[in-house]
Amino acid sequence: MAAHCEEQQTILEIWGQTPLKGEVIISGAKNSALALMAGSLLCPEDCRLRNLPSLVDINRMTQVLGALGVKIERNGDILDINAQNIGKSQPSYELVSQLRASFFVIGPLLARLGETRVPLPGGCAIGARPVDLHVRGLQAMGADVRIEHGEVHACVKGNRKRLQGAKIYLDYPSVGATETIMMAATLAEGETIIENAAQEPEIIDLADFCCSMGAKIQGAGTNTITISGVERLHTTDYSVIPDRIEAGTFLVAGAITQSEISLFPVVPEHLASAIAKLQAIGPKVVIDGPNRLRVIPAPLGGTDIETLPFPGFPTDMQAQFMALLTLSEGNSVISETVFENRLRHVAELQRMGADIRVKGNIALVRGVPFLSGAPVMATDLRASAALVLAGLAAQGKTIVQGLHHLDRGYDNLEEKLRKLGANIRRVNVLSGEETKEYISAS
Repeated sequence: MAAHCEEQQTILEIWGQTPLKGEVIISGAKNSALALMAGSLLCPEDCRLRNLPSLVDINRMTQVLGALGVKIERNGDILDINAQNIGKSQPSYELVSQLRASFFVIGPLLARLGETRVPLPGGCAIGARPVDLHVRGLQAMGADVRIEHGEVHACVKGNRKRLQGAKIYLDYPSVGATETIMMAATLAEGETIIENAAQEPEIIDLADFCCSMGAKIQGAGTNTITISGVERLHTTDYSVIPDRIEAGTFLVAGAITQSEISLFPVVPEHLASAIAKLQAIGPKVVIDGPNRLRVIPAPLGGTDIETLPFPGFPTDMQAQFMALLTLSEGNSVISETVFENRLRHVAELQRMGADIRVKGNIALVRGVPFLSGAPVMATDLRASAALVLAGLAAQGKTIVQGLHHLDRGYDNLEEKLRKLGANIRRVNVLSGEETKEYISAS
C-alpha cells in the first residue's frame, strides 16, 4: 500500500550500439520561439506563430503570457496570440523562477505600458546570468529601474509616455540583453543603436518577426543593430526558424553511432561552427538541398573546442561534443568560456567510462575504446542530451534520470530517435527505494 504514496518519475532506457538510419524532422527553435512569444506583447492585434516546438518551456511561457492577460490558443505547432488587453499585473515568481526567458517580457511591457514589474528569473543552474545588461540598457532609454524584494520594477521617467532612443554599448554580447533592448526600442521615440550586440540567428529571427509587425530594425546579425521607433505594431503570421541546437545534437547522434542520417529542415549557415568542428573530428556533413543536411560517419579523432558567442562554437553544443570526444582517438581540450558552471555532466560521463579531467573551466578528454551503459543523472538541458548520445553509443543499457531538463528543450527526442532505429524507451517508475532497486538491478 505504501508504494502507492510514492511519486512517479520518468526515466529513459537506452540499449546502445544500435545503428541509426533515416531522416529526422527538426522542430522550431526553442530559444527563438520564447523570444518571439515575448515580442508578441508589443502588438495590440492578433499574432500567429507557426512551427512552435512542443516543449515544457513553451508551455511555461504560455502561462506567463496568460498571467499578463494575453489570450492564447494553441493548435498543433500554431500559436495564436492576442495581447490587446494586457494589464499591469505581473507573472508570479513561481512561474518566472522556472524559466529564465520569461524575463524577456520586461522590454515589451515597458514599451507598451510605460511601467512593469517582473520577478527575477530562473532556469538551468549553469552559472550566473545577471540581468544588469538588460537593466542598464533600459535605463539608457529613460527608464527608472529598481530591483527590490526579488523583482524588477521599471517605469518610464517623468511625464513621458514612451521610452527614448539611445546609443547603448553592451559590455558583453548577451543574447537576452540584445533581445530585451531591441524589443523595447521598437516602440521608443527616436533611434536606438545597440553596439556589441549579440549576432545569434535567434536575434535575426526576432528582428524579422518585429519587422513583420511594422518595426524598423537594421543590422540584426551584425554587432551593430539600429532600431527606429514606431508608434504601433500590427498583426502578423510568422514561422519560427528551425532549432540549430537540436539539429547539431542529431548530427552528433549520427557521428557517435557511426550512422548516416539526414536532417530537415535546417539552415546550414546557423550550424557552420558545429559542422566545421564535426568535420575536424572526422565525420563529413553534406548539404543535400537548401534546408537539408546529411552526416556521413568516419573514424573519430580528437580536437580542441572553445565555446564563444555566435558565430563561434555554441556553448549549447559543448556537452554533446564532449560525449562524442570521449570516443574519439587521441586527446581533446574543451574550454567553456560562456558559463562558469557548465561541466557538471563530466561526472556522469565518467560513470560510463569516459576519461575526462577538469581544471577550472577546461576539460581534458582522452578518448577511450568504448563507453559502458550506466545509470546517470541529467544536470541541465544540454547535459541531458549528451547523456542520451553517450547511451546510444555505449555497450549495454543506460538509464537517464532527470528528464525534466530534457523536456524543457527537446521536442519528443526519444520518439525521433526511435524512428531512426534507436533502441530507446521512456518508462515511468516509482521514486524512492523502488527506483533505487530498479536501477541497481538493471
